[in-house]
Amino acid sequence: MSDYNIEVTYFEKGGPQHTDKALEIAKKYAVQFGIRDIVLASTTGTTAEKSLNYFNLDEYNLVVVTHSYYFVGADKRQEFPKEKIADLKSKGLKFFIGPHGFAGPERSIRISLKQWGPVEIMAKYLRTAFSQGVKVCMEMATMVVDAGLIDDIEKDIICIGGTGRGADTVCLIKPRPTSLLHELRVKAILAKPL
Repeated sequence: MSDYNIEVTYFEKGGPQHTDKALEIAKKYAVQFGIRDIVLASTTGTTAEKSLNYFNLDEYNLVVVTHSYYFVGADKRQEFPKEKIADLKSKGLKFFIGPHGFAGPERSIRISLKQWGPVEIMAKYLRTAFSQGVKVCMEMATMVVDAGLIDDIEKDIICIGGTGRGADTVCLIKPRPTSLLHELRVKAILAKPL
């Protein structure tokens, strides 16, 4: 593999106002690097819907990662409307809706007992040292591999995450399952908030 010549975009602040630019950046580097697997976070469906304006599903394996069921509490089953999920699946998008790779039971322990575990400490460090979106991209890269949604984990993927809602972060990642997180590599951060 030859050296990469990459232009990085830094947004002054994170947020959904950067979603279209983040998708544009992801598409640019997917084409440049010949990457077929695109993984994106979408909690309500807006980013997933916008992704269809950038990625032809005959050419790309587009995987949407949502919040897990009951992520925001026992009174809300899913933030992503089920009708929208069904519509996007019918168009060819794949979905991962399940446990978060950097949370799971540790989140419950932190919330109920006020005790931090190593995985949640790592997640907090990634959010603080890099950005919420970089943490999300790394986490998604393990989750989709665990679910079998990436056919070849020796090929790089592009992950698109954000700060709260929308997208403001794009990473080029060598994916790995959660059990091999130590082998995951963020090969390039293509866009992120400062």
